[in-house]
Amino acid sequence: MKIEHLEERVNDYKESIKTVVDKKTQWESSTKKLIIRTLKKAAKHFNIGWKVQELNWIYNNEAVNIIFDSFPSDLIDCTNKIPTYQFIQGGALVFSQSYSGDVYVLVLFPFVDQLQIENTSIDLGVYNPTEITEKLIVEKVDEFLKEMIKWEVPSYRSKLGFQHKEI
Repeated sequence: MKIEHLEERVNDYKESIKTVVDKKTQWESSTKKLIIRTLKKAAKHFNIGWKVQELNWIYNNEAVNIIFDSFPSDLIDCTNKIPTYQFIQGGALVFSQSYSGDVYVLVLFPFVDQLQIENTSIDLGVYNPTEITEKLIVEKVDEFLKEMIKWEVPSYRSKLGFQHKEI
């Protein structure tokens, strides 16, 4: 093989770098702002103790999340009925831009000391920043809420070895 045969691969490599730069530019110029705006709109419209955060992770990776930070104020009365009840913070929906410029969407479950959890997160997909729309963000918030409901009130019937008997 002669050195001239590398030209096609070199051109492909240059194109791959351009693709990453384009994705990161799209994220910075509009996608991140759309995610922040949409999540803040949801947090304001539905006051259930969540807040929106912008995160700068290692190197140049960035993320935006909506996280359960406090107990919903309109439910405080029901917790007073159980003095030992403790709200567990930390469930989050994360939109994280990877090194390649793609956006990973995942659910992080709250961390509970001394509780063994099989999965601490669930992947909800990987998207090109141009694919992220308000509709997609709202759909991911919906999926996140469904996962948090399952986390709060798990269905043990789906566990291996569980046998449900009608009485």
